[in-house]
Amino acid sequence: MTDTSARPTLRVVPGALTLDDLQALHQGHVSIVIDPSAHAAIATSAAVVQQAAAGEAAVYGVNTGFGKLASTRIAADDLAALQRNLIRSHSVGVGVPMAPAVVRLMLALKVASLARGHSGVRPVVIERLVAAYNAGLVPCIPSQGSVGASGDLAPLSHLTLALMGEGECLDAHGARVPSADALARLGLAPLTLEAKEGLALINGTQASTALALHALFTFEPVLESALVVGALTVDAARGSDGPFDPRIHALRGQPGQIDVAQYYRWLLAGSAIRQSHLHGDDRVQDPYCLRCQPQVVGACLDQLRHAALVLLREANAVTDNPLVFADGALVSGGNFHAEPVALAADAMAVAIAEVGAIAERRIAMLIDPVVSRLPAFLTPNAGLNSGFMIAHVTAASLASENKSLAHPASVDSLPTSANQEDHVSMATFAARRLGAMIDNVAGIIGIELLAAAQGIDFLRPLQSSVALERVHATLRNEVPFVAEDRYLAPDIERATALVRRGLLADVRGDLPGVPELWVAP
Repeated sequence: MTDTSARPTLRVVPGALTLDDLQALHQGHVSIVIDPSAHAAIATSAAVVQQAAAGEAAVYGVNTGFGKLASTRIAADDLAALQRNLIRSHSVGVGVPMAPAVVRLMLALKVASLARGHSGVRPVVIERLVAAYNAGLVPCIPSQGSVGASGDLAPLSHLTLALMGEGECLDAHGARVPSADALARLGLAPLTLEAKEGLALINGTQASTALALHALFTFEPVLESALVVGALTVDAARGSDGPFDPRIHALRGQPGQIDVAQYYRWLLAGSAIRQSHLHGDDRVQDPYCLRCQPQVVGACLDQLRHAALVLLREANAVTDNPLVFADGALVSGGNFHAEPVALAADAMAVAIAEVGAIAERRIAMLIDPVVSRLPAFLTPNAGLNSGFMIAHVTAASLASENKSLAHPASVDSLPTSANQEDHVSMATFAARRLGAMIDNVAGIIGIELLAAAQGIDFLRPLQSSVALERVHATLRNEVPFVAEDRYLAPDIERATALVRRGLLADVRGDLPGVPELWVAP
């Protein structure tokens, strides 16, 4: 639980959340309230379900069993017990708890979905979810156990179980506490479920979507840092800025490539290092890791932007089953199948891996005196000192891990529920594994930042651009020049922390004309 006092309020208009809204919900910077325009549809759908529960016809999820047991009719007196049993039996997740930011987003996404008025839950259910989010309740949700179809059943069951006063929550220090105690401490009453409400709460893609959005938001500053550090490496290697000429990129027409090239031109503008070797440098072309950065990282940016569009649609979607319509119909379908999220997460995985892969190649180039024309392994006395030799090995190991992690999860499917659920998306793992990949890329870029700054120091008294000198100074405030071998792991940790926070803030400052990199759809 967290301190939630004095936060601005975000009005949730069902179906109209923006990426900025989602980022604020993810960070916990706002409280939420449902827009009054949603109330009528919520009440209408709840009335439809209540009428079905009182009727004689079998309606899936209302008065029948679930999955393979859908043909089993449940007596009217047992409908509330049916929903409780559903939550208890499906709370079977394993693994470490999901991060509080992911859980916050799961709560908010479930609110937004139910508030569309097609799930048949009573208004009180949505009100309890809103109250839990606003109070800072963090249900303890194991990170493993969903295959991304029939909804993220296990993760969402653990979330719902906590609202019922069962299971566990996380306190402000990350310790597990009984949910009943957590609810009491926050003044929240346990939730009692009625017909279909448990199913509505656990059907849906909110866990996989929250995990993928968490990765998107976490990777944004790392991607910005990758471009800043990539530009610093261009200058450290005395590379050409010709490959960033806008005429090249206009001829191809790929928007991410055009944007990345513009960003590099801005970062490198006014570099005295570049001016010093405009004439008399016998190198005709730079290695791909320098001159193809717009083509590689720009393509990755385009993939991330597409993924953001998919995830934004999913965040605003209704993904439970069956769905309720104002004319009284309850229609069974498959909106809980998270294939869109799985494919988006797989595309993100490839993009994240490629950002790290080309950065690893830039580190390898910097430590090679034949290519970089800098001292071998970036040390003044190679032989006695190993310099950045093994720091590069670490970067290579992280890049290699990401190659394996980038294997698409969506192409795998294991049938479940006695073959009733015979094709699943694996979206939850597809999204969850992105966190480890981002950690790896941040480490690679942190090592590159150290190496590029070392290279710049070897070129003194020449200066890089104003923007890149600010980055260099930011690092040097944390990590001194490596004059001789020393314990480098703490240096890598400090540099990686700068990468995670985003180096764009250090170069933006009062400099004019900074281009926009991340354009949210």
